[in-house]
Amino acid sequence: MPEATHRAADVYGIGRELPLNYVSRKEVDEYFVANLTRDKHVIIYGSSKQGKTSLRKSRLQDNDYIVIHCSNKWSIADLHAAILKKVGYEVTQANTKTTTGRNKISAGFTATLQVVGINLGGEKEKEIADSKTTAPLELDPEDVNDIIGALSGFKKYIVLEDFHYLSIETQKDFSVALKAFHEQSAICFIIVGVWLEEGRLTVYNGDLTGRIVGVNADKWTKEELYEVISSGEALLNIEFSQAFKDAVIAGSLDSVYIVQEACHQACVAKAIHFTQDNQLSEVGSDLDVPSIIRQVVNQQTGRYNSFITLFASGFQETALQMYKWLLYPVLTSDTKTLETGLTYRSMRDILRQHHPEGAALNIGNLTQALQSTASLQVKKDIKPIVLDYDQTNLKLNVVDRGFLIWLANQDRKDLLELADLPLPA
Repeated sequence: MPEATHRAADVYGIGRELPLNYVSRKEVDEYFVANLTRDKHVIIYGSSKQGKTSLRKSRLQDNDYIVIHCSNKWSIADLHAAILKKVGYEVTQANTKTTTGRNKISAGFTATLQVVGINLGGEKEKEIADSKTTAPLELDPEDVNDIIGALSGFKKYIVLEDFHYLSIETQKDFSVALKAFHEQSAICFIIVGVWLEEGRLTVYNGDLTGRIVGVNADKWTKEELYEVISSGEALLNIEFSQAFKDAVIAGSLDSVYIVQEACHQACVAKAIHFTQDNQLSEVGSDLDVPSIIRQVVNQQTGRYNSFITLFASGFQETALQMYKWLLYPVLTSDTKTLETGLTYRSMRDILRQHHPEGAALNIGNLTQALQSTASLQVKKDIKPIVLDYDQTNLKLNVVDRGFLIWLANQDRKDLLELADLPLPA
């Protein structure tokens, strides 16, 4: 008999909490933990749904950190204010102005000490709250020095989730602030973002070199993915057939999300909803794995179609329609090429061949469009983002592996028509 009963949905699939079959990766988890004690800011990056948030949840206790979920509408002042609020300040707008003409903020802090006691008669508990309110601070929300002063003595990690949702301008401004946080305080940030570029923030501020460390949460080895499946098998007292496991991992494009969802779909198909009293063997031996994987990614068909139409429309109507044409090499390249990323040179050559401007196409327009790839998707409310441009290695990357599998199972002609692009000659 199994020692405990678990829900299949808590083992396989994507949920709000840390999956019960979480697997520690030596090159990721151990590297993350080792760098937490180096007094540097840590950047966790990788594709969508590859375990970035789970890494943080598995390696830190809840009382070790505070979490701020970034918004695409925030300026650097808004981000600073959100941090102060999460720490415990009550932030209101002050009447005085900063040197830039913006209103200062008033940040008041109330510390509450809870004393809990039980009387000797065993009657119910009694709580006593002892509050101490400090005089509010008048701060310039754009001035990192003011924010550092307000956070003096704060000891926890500050986690910024969905950092890629911030506008490029806010990301650049905060990259400058990070240097000040490193030099003038003991505060360490853990920044989580969807991109594949280790030096993303050093592109925005070269002075961060040596002050931040990047943790690539995107990489999963075949052995680690097999371990994800086997850990779940032990929890549910089942055993998938070897052929099923091999097919799932071969078709997942190293996406832990696809592996998790495919195993969950197999459990649903076999009515395995909880840990089994008696072990079930050869689970999935009669299932069509490619069909299951297609079923998993096809759940996102509406979102992917919406991404194509919204991205193609760009920020506004322009003569060159560069964002629409950025999709041309994406929608006409094979999966293997997209996995490694589209180089700037290859995209330039493809667009010179197929764009109406031909060889006269201004390459500066291509560069500008590529650099705004992520911000366009954020503006269009495409979440999670599908494409991201690596300015260090000059590559356009697909950062949603489900999109790659979905793309491989679509009629490319239909997708080109959806984007209002011509068919290949």
